[in-house]
Amino acid sequence: MNLPFFVARRYLFSKKSHNAINVISSISVIGIAVATMAMVCVLSVFNGFGSIVEGMFSAFDPDLKITVKEGKVFDYHTPEFERILSLDEIGLISESLEENALFMYEDRQVPVLVKGVSEEFNYLADMDKLIIDGTFRLREDSVNYATLGAGLAVTLGVRAGFVHPILIYAPKRDVQVNLANPAGAFTTEAVQIGGIFSLNQPEYDEDMAIIPIELARRLFQYDTEVSSLDIQVKSGASVKEVKEKMRNALGSRYAVEDRYEQQKESYNMLQIEKWVTFLILAFILLIAVFNVAGSLSMLIVEKREDIRSFRHMGASDQLISRIFLYEGWLIAFWGIIVGIAVGLILCLVQQHFGLLRLGDTPGAYIVEAYPVVVKATDIFIVFVSVSVISFLTILYPIRNLKRYLKNDSIL
Repeated sequence: MNLPFFVARRYLFSKKSHNAINVISSISVIGIAVATMAMVCVLSVFNGFGSIVEGMFSAFDPDLKITVKEGKVFDYHTPEFERILSLDEIGLISESLEENALFMYEDRQVPVLVKGVSEEFNYLADMDKLIIDGTFRLREDSVNYATLGAGLAVTLGVRAGFVHPILIYAPKRDVQVNLANPAGAFTTEAVQIGGIFSLNQPEYDEDMAIIPIELARRLFQYDTEVSSLDIQVKSGASVKEVKEKMRNALGSRYAVEDRYEQQKESYNMLQIEKWVTFLILAFILLIAVFNVAGSLSMLIVEKREDIRSFRHMGASDQLISRIFLYEGWLIAFWGIIVGIAVGLILCLVQQHFGLLRLGDTPGAYIVEAYPVVVKATDIFIVFVSVSVISFLTILYPIRNLKRYLKNDSIL
């Protein structure tokens, strides 16, 4: 039998002569439980928002994206590209050409990032999930269509199906502007408004318009060049393995990025916010753990008679110290277990019932209630973090006890 643990457990549940010790111990358990519960819930909510962002980008971004590291465009009709684009794991290839242009509708003018895409883009991206007005289409008969970001549509004051077309002005390359005829320095095309999409990301919603790549090449005076090749990997194939094969074949001149690398800044920002919030809660946890140290110090003072008895019976100073060390650990452990349990229950309730809502206006947000995704790794990190903080804080009164025992001042 582990004598120090047995005595510590008896002390934990026994009635103390001073009720304040019981109150402080209870407050300590509750404080640790609340802080631990908050950590579990907050990390799970950040995971939920991360899954929503990932789902939105997965509907728009390809599995793999090939771009050139130096310059804007490249021609992929080369032997090296023929080898990698013939890989069995590749399911779909879509061309993309991105350049800046000026959109004009009636008296409104807006600089726009034009994204020209091939017909395969309609199968690569789940645009039906992102369209909020109209339909996604590139060309019907001889009519070219543009799909605008929601913010861009608001700026231009247009909606899907408007009769009047949008005029696109793109500067001609290697042509100087003639002040007598400035329009001659621009290539002009007209497009109808096919649909409006929303990713709830300003760089897409406020600045981007999607048009046919043939139209984009005429506007920007390119032949077969592309800004990027968008790759969809076949179901069951490993994106990571295909990415490595492409990188090895193309060398250092080209960049091959998966979805996380394409939206690296967004994912990194979300992770930074998540763990900064975790650190703030960890500092709040310190206050609750200091209560454990305080209640442990009071318990040591109250149990002076027991300490004398233990020493008279031949107990070593190390055994006596371990009793109160285990006492502090038990208080912290109960707080951690209760906090994790309550946090998981709250997350489960939020997942199924959505009690905590983002707002009262339906449709104002992507989701109506706070999203929650519980990850086992986060629970483990919370458990280890709270345990380590509690352990280190409890060592302070134990060190004082050892010093008192050594000097016999506790007696």
